[in-house]
Amino acid sequence: MSRLLILLTLPPDVIEQYRLRLSRTFPELRIAVAATAESGASQLAYADILITFGQAMKNLKLGLESARNLKWVQALGTGLDGITDQPALGADVTVTSMNGIHGAPVSEAALGAMLALSRDTPRAVRLQDRRQWQRWPAKLLHGKTVGILGIGVIAEALAPKCKAMGMTVIGMTSSPREVAGFDRIHASGELLRVLPECDYFVLLSPYSEATHHLIDAKVFAAMKPTSYFINVARGGVVHEAALVEALRAGRIAGAGLDVFEEEPLRPDHPLWSFENVIITTHQGGFCDTYVDLVMPVVEHNMRCFLKGDLASMMNVARPAARGPLQHEV
Repeated sequence: MSRLLILLTLPPDVIEQYRLRLSRTFPELRIAVAATAESGASQLAYADILITFGQAMKNLKLGLESARNLKWVQALGTGLDGITDQPALGADVTVTSMNGIHGAPVSEAALGAMLALSRDTPRAVRLQDRRQWQRWPAKLLHGKTVGILGIGVIAEALAPKCKAMGMTVIGMTSSPREVAGFDRIHASGELLRVLPECDYFVLLSPYSEATHHLIDAKVFAAMKPTSYFINVARGGVVHEAALVEALRAGRIAGAGLDVFEEEPLRPDHPLWSFENVIITTHQGGFCDTYVDLVMPVVEHNMRCFLKGDLASMMNVARPAARGPLQHEV
């Protein structure tokens, strides 16, 4: 009997949805659930299969040293930092990810941050808490320009939404091409030249060694002082000290931040103190239908794993050293 560990730092009722659906579909599995570093470490020693988020592994500072029986890790997100960068991950462990499902939730998160910053919704909430009546002119998205760095499924969903709001949409990517919803697309290397045109800068670039601290002081200096920065990608792509300095100096108008270099964001971090910064807790892709979005991939891969048909698994990010996979999606 295969042993599955579901390791998630999510509300218990959400974790239970994963456990219940998998137990009904695969009664032959022995399923354990963990939400803390202590319970996760004790269960990893027995697990053949691990379902988790890379960010959960990082948040819990949980290593794979005890996972001697592990054969497959199914990440529930696209980001694999926290999993594939672990030295203790065995060469015979297959890692699969979750691609192609984040267009709707993360694009809505980006657009929501843009609207909230433009209308200064945090100010309205603070005034509501004090029962004070004040009015001010909102900044419109209509007629403004948004620059999007990183063009994938999320950007392809976000661009048409921005166009529907009457915006000019500029894309920047390592592989320039025509994409619906974009007015024009530039190579990523033109970022500093394009940013002075943008009223909003949305970061959608994945994290890697190549993109570590890609968004630094030079980038913030290139932005207009009236422009807003939105990060719904990965915290490590941004040099947070440079961002804090840009906010303090008034080099940008504000920021909407969903991800951070270290999560949870520590209570004494200076980013909490800015009234022109909206902080959300890595909520971008976390939505009411997320279990429904990921389960078809999880169930398909589980069937393949239990049959020993690793070559037919979907979204293989790291094939095991047992042999080449014949089919990757």
